[in-house]
Order: sequence, then structure tokens, then C-alpha cells
Amino acid sequence: QVQLVEFGGGLVQAGGSLRLSCSASGSIFSINAMGWYRQAPGKKRELFATITSGGGTNYADSVKGRFIISRDNAKNTVYLQMNGLKPEDTAVYYCNARVQSTSSPLYDFDAWGQGTQVTVSS
Repeated sequence: QVQLVEFGGGLVQAGGSLRLSCSASGSIFSINAMGWYRQAPGKKRELFATITSGGGTNYADSVKGRFIISRDNAKNTVYLQMNGLKPEDTAVYYCNARVQSTSSPLYDFDAWGQGTQVTVSS
């Protein structure tokens, strides 16, 4: 199986920065697109940043210009650099990867990180 483990969440002051990482391990044949979701209390989980295997990126308007998604394919890791954090960025952040397993390389599926809390204080 494939597992994604996240690191880097925490408490930060408004205007500050935080860097998240998410590493995949297990029976990996290949990792295709990767992305970051977040979910605030009472709200649905929303996708706000994606990156293709070739490095192409897309961002939601809410984070555009402040957040940067990147990946290191050799390490099977996706990163999220968050700058200019605002209190409204407070949420649980989840990484996601479109993965092909060695057990069934002709199919891909979504793998999820465990979630990490990001809290931005005023």
C-alpha cells in the first residue's frame, strides 16, 4: 500500500510563513498529480493547489500569490510554502496524490495524508 505522511503544521502569527511537506512511501509504481486541500470547521474540504508530475501548478484565488506548491520526485515529496498567512487560512491541511501502486500499476487512486493543523493568530 501507499502512505502519505505530513509534517510542518503549527501555530503562526498573521503575516508569518510556514512550510509543509508530504512524503509518500510504500508500494509506489508512480506518482502523478499531487495537491493540497484544507478544511476549516463547518466547511467542506477544498482543493487550493495542485502540481503535475512535470511541475505545472494551479492555485485557487484565495491563495494565489501567497502560497507555492512544489515537488521533489526523487523523494516522492510535495511541499507547500505558505507566506503572508492570514487568520482565515486556519484549517486542517491535507496532502493528496494520484498514485499507481506496484500491485496494480494500470490503475491509479487517491492517497491522502493524515492532516496537519495550521493555526494563524491575529
